[in-house]
Amino acid sequence: MNSPQVVTAESTVTKERFPIALLSLTVGAFAIGMTEFVIMGLLPNVAEDLNVSISSAGQLITAYAMGVAIGAPILTMVTHRLPQKLLLCLLMILFIVGNGISAFAPNYAFLMTARIITALTHGTFFGVGAVIAAGLVRPDKKAGAVSIMMAGLTIANIIGVPFGTFVGQHMGWRASFTAIAIAGVIALLGILLFIPKLQSGQGSNMGAQLKALIRPKLLYFLLICALGNSSLFAVFTYIAPMLQQISGFAEHSVTWILVLFGCGVTIGNIVGGRLADWKLMPSILSIYVVICVLLTIFTFTVKQPILAVITIFLWGAASFSIMPGLQIKIMSLAEAAPALASTSSHSAGNLGNACGAFIGGLVITHLGLSSLPWVGALLAASALTLGSISYIQERKHGAA
Repeated sequence: MNSPQVVTAESTVTKERFPIALLSLTVGAFAIGMTEFVIMGLLPNVAEDLNVSISSAGQLITAYAMGVAIGAPILTMVTHRLPQKLLLCLLMILFIVGNGISAFAPNYAFLMTARIITALTHGTFFGVGAVIAAGLVRPDKKAGAVSIMMAGLTIANIIGVPFGTFVGQHMGWRASFTAIAIAGVIALLGILLFIPKLQSGQGSNMGAQLKALIRPKLLYFLLICALGNSSLFAVFTYIAPMLQQISGFAEHSVTWILVLFGCGVTIGNIVGGRLADWKLMPSILSIYVVICVLLTIFTFTVKQPILAVITIFLWGAASFSIMPGLQIKIMSLAEAAPALASTSSHSAGNLGNACGAFIGGLVITHLGLSSLPWVGALLAASALTLGSISYIQERKHGAA
């Protein structure tokens, strides 16, 4: 994979084109965010149309997450010698094809295959995109650039997912995937027109990339990333039934609360990027403390409608503000393979998503819905503990 230094040198030449180039990455992230999350609002429609159960339709979400977790690092290693702009274009073409197949899938098996194909583009796009975004700016602005790209993912939760769900409910779920494919075409055109031409370096061989990836400290932070996402999805996966059964909201109100959550997510993502550029590890650890506190508070405020909404907004902001910093930290720990490391962080995150949803299901079965927030706080506390241990060791090493 091309080195970040090559991108940085190139960005000096294309300095005036930088904002638009970064925007094209944001549009790609928006399209990918839509295809990942819109299926959650369309499960009943998909299940009815394809004559499968809701639980079987739900496996389309699990398959996507596992496709990202397992397939993305493999695809990144296989394509590591391709020029980064060419690779982004190929990924978006694969993304468009996958969503096109989804739109015309005649049965459940075809739709499942299409979801897996689409999932392969997710982690690799964000991995390579993060390297390009970081290389387009000064070293002290890397996390901020990554957060702007990642904003596409968060904006998808505010605008894209509600829009896709609305289209699917009124025009059929296939129309939603058609709309996502169109968004992919727009992103592809933006990449072709505005991403600067990046020269392909020699690139490290696959053995060197694997060696960089299996460094204990990098694996350690991938575990922290997975634990943090487990905390988020142990609660967020079941947020709708919590709001309806515990907080007492009507079903139609939940949509607007989730939009508010998405607003918090977007704000937190941008603020988190700035904090990470200021003080990387202190900001990561501080945000985990805030998440632990908010989830603990949510155990009590979930029973009070107004306080529940306020807590959800703040929790969404905190949960996503940590992601740019973690991305930069993980990339810095694998200088020989930054794109692979960045991709692996998304794999670890999606593995955490799946584990969090599974843990949340166990909690509901054995302890009840109301126990989800404090269990999520414990998972976040685990990530905080591991991060604190690493930071203390880094400080001791620096002092020595």
